[in-house]
Amino acid sequence: MPAKNRTKQYEEDARYHLYNRGVDKQKIFRDRQDHSVFLSYLKTYLEPKDEITLRATIMDETASWRAKGQAIKLLRLNNFYDNLTLLSYCLMPNHFHFLVHQRDEDGIDRFVNSLGTRYTMYFNKKYKRVGPLFQGVYKAVLVKTDDQLLYLSRYIHRNPLGLDKSKILASQGLALRSWEYSSYKEYLALRQTKWVNRKEILTQFGKKGTTSYQSFVEGFDENENAAYILHDTAIDVD
Repeated sequence: MPAKNRTKQYEEDARYHLYNRGVDKQKIFRDRQDHSVFLSYLKTYLEPKDEITLRATIMDETASWRAKGQAIKLLRLNNFYDNLTLLSYCLMPNHFHFLVHQRDEDGIDRFVNSLGTRYTMYFNKKYKRVGPLFQGVYKAVLVKTDDQLLYLSRYIHRNPLGLDKSKILASQGLALRSWEYSSYKEYLALRQTKWVNRKEILTQFGKKGTTSYQSFVEGFDENENAAYILHDTAIDVD
């Protein structure tokens, strides 16, 4: 992976494209459970933590020890609701993409490192393996303009098409809408997820945000994206 994408100094109140792949391009998601676990981690990190309810469960004499233990675990777990917003994402078999807006300069680093460590522990235990799961340090690219933000979100949501460019546009749209492991369903209002913030991008499409965004994603020349993102991100995750 290009070293130039290894952002070491992050800006406050800035948007970034984050991505990484499995070591030696190996799969990091092998089945539906792997996807579900990874998404559940995103949920606990990005939704606000209800500390009042968790503490009440711990103090409740009628609560089971299992419930108390779960409450203690959740109370201790890192949470990034106040530090970072997820604008869009896509999970592919051997890599992932995030588009985020961070408020604090260290939000991204703490978030991705915590997520990666936690998921690697789960993955290694499940598949009886040892060692790193991801290909080195995750990559983070500063999004400099609103246009770049829009084209990156489209690139991320079109990832499930992979290298197959032969499908007609109608078939491409169906494939994208059928992919369960991206935020595209949220953008089309086919699914609601509290920890995905689609407003920052859809508001740029005016009153017809959802339908306009769908046309923006599903019907275009593939080469159009290059001028906006490829020279900046040097994406190499296949």
